[in-house]
Amino acid sequence: MGSGTVPVTPVLGGVVALLLVVAAAVVWLGGIGRQWAVLRAGARGAVQLLLVSLIITYVVRWSWLVAVFIVVMFAIAVRTAGRRITSDRTWWWAAAPIAVGVGPVVALLLATRAVPLTGLVLIPLVGQLIGGALTATALAGRRLLDELAQRRGEVEAALALGLSGRDSRLEISRPVAGTALVPALDQTRTVGMVTLPGAFVGMLLGGADPVQAAVVQLFVLMGLLAVEAMAIAAVLEIVARGLVTRPTAQQP
Repeated sequence: MGSGTVPVTPVLGGVVALLLVVAAAVVWLGGIGRQWAVLRAGARGAVQLLLVSLIITYVVRWSWLVAVFIVVMFAIAVRTAGRRITSDRTWWWAAAPIAVGVGPVVALLLATRAVPLTGLVLIPLVGQLIGGALTATALAGRRLLDELAQRRGEVEAALALGLSGRDSRLEISRPVAGTALVPALDQTRTVGMVTLPGAFVGMLLGGADPVQAAVVQLFVLMGLLAVEAMAIAAVLEIVARGLVTRPTAQQP
């Protein structure tokens, strides 16, 4: 049986470019009006991946550069998640749930040495965990603030009954917080049956044994569930305490 490694050739590059053009054309013909956004996103993604691949090739030689690279990923995730939630100065609170989610899982990896502690392993693994925390933080933050804005009167009624500001917001926001975990749950439920996630496919294309690829993907999925659950819980607490607000709709 031959290796599953995909050769990087001009033909593959042409296929990638064609797929991007097709996506933009379909959006344009369908009247959605986002064709230029599709083209810009594709071009930006290509440039970013090329730069990151060159940077990773360099930084994996030194442990301290690996740590710096991970910190940069974390900072970008905080900025992205925070700005998805709010446009005022409280966006930086997104650092807390991302750190709360990613920190314990990374610490467990380092303590148990369950995976090789090399740059080529840590950067993609930690990057996926940070990405999961980013998604969960942004989804939970937006959903909770939307809910509190729509049900402001109920929060004020709870305050009038003597509940604290935190408890009043929790009464409204806690039941909807779990919706931010739905994407991770769906991905885990359907893995192998409907979808084949990135780590599994990547290892197969790299020539790894299917069982080994499945074990690594299982670790990633369980890690993401833990990371996102902890991040959502932290977002719930931050929002309930009124630490994250919106300039156009202040929390009661």
